[in-house]
Amino acid sequence: MTTSIPESIPGLPDATGDVTVAVGLSGGVDSSMAAWLLKQHGYHVIGLTMQIWDGSLPLPDEGRSGCYGPGEARDIAAAQGLAERLGIPHRVVPLAAEYAAEVLDYFRAEYVAGRTPNPCVRCNRAMKFGLLLDRARAMGIAFDRFATGHYARVEHDTRTDRWLLRKAIDGAKDQTYFLSRLSQPQLAQVLFPLGGLTKTQVKALAREIGWHDLADKDESQNFIESKDYGVLFNRDGQTPGPIIDLQGRVLGEHRGIVHYTVGQRKGLGIGGTAEPLYVIRLDACANTVVVGTQRDCFAPGLMAADLNWIAPEPPAGAVLRVAARIRQQHHEAACQLTMEAQGMATLAFEEPQLSVTPGQTVVFYDGDLVLGSGVIEKAVE
Repeated sequence: MTTSIPESIPGLPDATGDVTVAVGLSGGVDSSMAAWLLKQHGYHVIGLTMQIWDGSLPLPDEGRSGCYGPGEARDIAAAQGLAERLGIPHRVVPLAAEYAAEVLDYFRAEYVAGRTPNPCVRCNRAMKFGLLLDRARAMGIAFDRFATGHYARVEHDTRTDRWLLRKAIDGAKDQTYFLSRLSQPQLAQVLFPLGGLTKTQVKALAREIGWHDLADKDESQNFIESKDYGVLFNRDGQTPGPIIDLQGRVLGEHRGIVHYTVGQRKGLGIGGTAEPLYVIRLDACANTVVVGTQRDCFAPGLMAADLNWIAPEPPAGAVLRVAARIRQQHHEAACQLTMEAQGMATLAFEEPQLSVTPGQTVVFYDGDLVLGSGVIEKAVE
């Protein structure tokens, strides 16, 4: 069958020699087409799927796919069916205990501390590009490279001998925000077959080869199938406390700080104010939710810690002009980044930014190049 597959896809060279690639296979169109493209380019392909659901939490099965939940068995069965369709081996890799320790415990601890974590960023670094590969090799599964259906590009810079991460060709689907915590050894072994294609091209290609069911399948969006994260917590962080304004006046009572995040407007249970109120910050020590108007949600800068540099790390005192993304759906903001001591960085925005949220990932860009990332410690007021 003649398809519209480009003869050359940036970041996906033809296989030279006997190269085996393990593909993180989820059962969706992106990972499936990544595996198909690798086969077309001469690679031997193996499908790997993480098994992380252990039934220990009372999450409802809502019949849709999520990263974590009781619907996992359906997703694994779908991945196995797609591996058969592709004509490749498929292995399920059990990682439920590791996921609980690396992602769920981290998620809980951050929320209880009044911070808003990003579990997908954490999962990519610790699980999908880390423990999944380690466990697969320990199970005797041999492979040379690892690939996923993420929309991003990786290339090697011979001048610095570093692996670089670049945005996908499709800016609307670019997923470098979620990959910005990957290390040099992780980037060195990864392939992103879809990074040089648009989502429209990927779906069109799936239809051309007869995979209409995949092209029309809804995408998994949520960390868990249910959007109610409260079920992940016991009593920690669920003790009611005061909601106060910036002057310290008590306006109401919250139902536990784990149910709130910076920038939240709905669900505060406060009425009769001249302007809508938003969460400005969470004080875990005082078990207090602080609210203000939307004007109060803007911050001129932030402090970031736990930096991960993909480009060469700047020395302490260095000043860089970068574009920063403070959450996945955020439009990058021009700013000045100053390297501080103890692996910290200060960002000063050209224009104040809305809802700078402690615990979230901030990614530093130079054009389409990911320079590095950090974890937001606090907004600069």
